[in-house]
Amino acid sequence: MNFLRLFLSIPVFFFALTLRADGPRDNLPDSVRPVPPLGIEVPAEDRVELEAGLKKLGTEVEFLRGALKTQPAKLALLPDVEIFHKAVRYALTYNEFFKKPEIAAAKSLLRQGAERAEALRIGKTPWITATGLVVRAYVSKIDGSVQPYGLVVPPTFKPGAPHRHRLDCWFHGRGETLSEVNFLDQRQKSPGEFTPPDAIVLHLYGRYCNANKFAGETDLFEALESVKRRYPIDENRIVVRGFSMGGAACWQFATHFAGLWAAAAPGAGFAESAEFLKVFQNEPTKPPQWEQTLWHLYDATDYAANLFNCPTVAYSGEIDRQKQAADIMAKAIEAEGMKLTHIIGPKTAHKYEPEAKAKVCRRIDEIVARGRNPVPSRVRFTTWTLRYNQMLWVTLDGMEKHWERARVDAEIADATTVRITTQNADALTLSVPPQNRPLTIGRRPKVILDGQELAAPPVPANHSWVAHFRKVGKQWTAVPSADDGSLRKRHGLQGPIDDGFMDSFVMVKPTGKPLNEKVGAWAAAEMKHAIEHWRKQFRGDARVIADTAVTNADIASSNLVLWGDPSSNKLLAKIVDKLPVHWDAQAVKLGSQSFVAGYHVPVLIYPNPLNQKRYVVLNSGFTFREYDYLNNARQTPKLPDYAIVDVSVPVSSRAPGGIVTAGFFGERWELPAAK
Repeated sequence: MNFLRLFLSIPVFFFALTLRADGPRDNLPDSVRPVPPLGIEVPAEDRVELEAGLKKLGTEVEFLRGALKTQPAKLALLPDVEIFHKAVRYALTYNEFFKKPEIAAAKSLLRQGAERAEALRIGKTPWITATGLVVRAYVSKIDGSVQPYGLVVPPTFKPGAPHRHRLDCWFHGRGETLSEVNFLDQRQKSPGEFTPPDAIVLHLYGRYCNANKFAGETDLFEALESVKRRYPIDENRIVVRGFSMGGAACWQFATHFAGLWAAAAPGAGFAESAEFLKVFQNEPTKPPQWEQTLWHLYDATDYAANLFNCPTVAYSGEIDRQKQAADIMAKAIEAEGMKLTHIIGPKTAHKYEPEAKAKVCRRIDEIVARGRNPVPSRVRFTTWTLRYNQMLWVTLDGMEKHWERARVDAEIADATTVRITTQNADALTLSVPPQNRPLTIGRRPKVILDGQELAAPPVPANHSWVAHFRKVGKQWTAVPSADDGSLRKRHGLQGPIDDGFMDSFVMVKPTGKPLNEKVGAWAAAEMKHAIEHWRKQFRGDARVIADTAVTNADIASSNLVLWGDPSSNKLLAKIVDKLPVHWDAQAVKLGSQSFVAGYHVPVLIYPNPLNQKRYVVLNSGFTFREYDYLNNARQTPKLPDYAIVDVSVPVSSRAPGGIVTAGFFGERWELPAAK
């Protein structure tokens, strides 16, 4: 067995936040405490002052939005002002001041917002060249919300200089009181656990407390894009690291996006759901089969083979229960013929032991000094879904069956030969960038794919080579494009329901009379719940428009979340005959199954018939609910591609009603054959 040493580490930055999700009381779905918790009462005098400051800053933000319309470079800096307004607005409006000092912090944030607004108005923006602790923000494509991030900018940063900096991305631990006010306040007071010399450190907010899953996952890439636009970053010296809940996030990003990072340093946390919940939460897990299938979305153990492409250094305290994460990953990595480097702090619980921390730093710094190789000669890749379909120069464009393991092992054997073996793959792209120039210009590389020798396009003069292949039956052929134009599952269009909320989406509210009163009332209540809990858990205001107001631009740019039925929702009426469900006042029919329409509702995700590059989602927000907020390992998809909900069963902290049936569409978005 060829053992590859994988270096794993961990940073531990405790925001002085409590790790609440660890007691038997959090295993009672009928008695669920609120997350975030209820805040304290704000004294009347303070409320008046905060409201006045909010109004003044809000007016200034809107003035700047209009005044800078023709100055895009300056307008792009407006989120750096607006984030202070949003932070205080959320805390004041939604009772999210949790301790008295936060009120003073909010007043300080309003002053900072006013100072930045005035500076932007006169064309002076000192924070964009500042070193030290800096808070900034971007506008998210998902919901148009302003999302914050913190930076530690080293003193070596010189605006306009050619030097490119190492970037360390830090994922924070669980903090149920980590409001925007608290995040911005902390990010201007503490540099965090790790500040490597000459490195910029990016502290992710991650849209609150979701272990950087779903929209929290997208937050990393949107924040990363923002930082790369604003600072000179070395693409081959980016590190991901985190501790506790942040360690879980680090395992996720290290395994699912292994080809992007120079190194990964997860500490503590969790790496999968089922075993962790047994150990940490003492919770036996017996969910429906579709939910267990969907653990394959985020369980890092399922993606352990990908660490072949990412040097990793893990850390655990010797007596920390969360050592379970690195232990189970070590087993998964060993099963792939590799070995995990796991640094353990002796006699240490849930924190960083100083000598072990120093050892982690040395290991990671050594790895990063070598840098990431963007064109390694060999790539090993595994996935269970086209949501995660790329590793360096290999892209998986199609699977034979979702939620079963797919593998690609690709090697540039020499300057004219590429060898590939696959499992559960039926379409792939090889895209070799010009770095290292591994292939001979002008030659057609010999591609040996699952034993078949295939013709491939010649390598162009710029050394950037792309080739597409598709399998029909057992035969691979070279094809001109990854997209064959058919309706099929593909990256970003593969489900499950929660996938509809990882990119731009719009809630479409019905304006008509429902087919059935009970179903109409349920849909209205669930839409309200989805909007409210999107704000609580993902820290944005969902865009809501009436079914009569949806524009062609909305259809082109966004996933459409349609609430109601074909009678109450005009847009749903327009497309329902093109969806895999028949719905009238008497019955809801899904394939050969029929359900009484008076108390059954279909929820599903499907390519939008009006724009098959986007989704429609029927009658659902994100699918995990209040019970799942109590432990991040529970925050996994609870429904697959489609389900029928019995609304005569009361809504609970775990489900929107009774789940009568649920399942996955096939690779061409077809219903499974009746059994």
